[in-house]
Amino acid sequence: MADNAKWYVIHTYSGYENAVKAAIEKSVVNRNMSDMVLKMEIPMETVTEVTESGVMKEVERKVFPGYVLIKMILTDDTWHLIRNIRGVTGFVGEANKAIPLTEEEVTALGVEKHEIVVLYNVGDTVKITDGPLASFMGTVEEIDADKNKVRVVVSMFGRETPVELELDQVEVVQP
Repeated sequence: MADNAKWYVIHTYSGYENAVKAAIEKSVVNRNMSDMVLKMEIPMETVTEVTESGVMKEVERKVFPGYVLIKMILTDDTWHLIRNIRGVTGFVGEANKAIPLTEEEVTALGVEKHEIVVLYNVGDTVKITDGPLASFMGTVEEIDADKNKVRVVVSMFGRETPVELELDQVEVVQP
């Protein structure tokens, strides 16, 4: 049933995001709907601010003030549960119809992380498994797990050419 759950965006009064999240969590527990409302997020970012006295300090701030992201199975019951929470003005969507976020939007927001286990290191020989250079061999030059990228040096037309790929587009070659 959790496979049917999708991410939705709830619009709240600005400054009420944490209160809305806490109220929803409490209502979900009270109504025994934990299997329907799975997860909530308030996307935050860490920024460096300079105070009037010139001191730099890091602070956390909301990426989307006035919005809470929620992963749930949308039914009449869950819709009414969310809509009747104090501070919620509605779902993002058309009139009374909540529209779920697409997979691309969820990935771009960084709400759900899809972890890829990397079985190779810098200097390893790898085979490209996907894309226009599939079946080419190369050497790993750099791995950037945060951006899901790997740079592989491939020999094409007698020249060493660095190619940037996604982590799951290469596999280690066994000696």
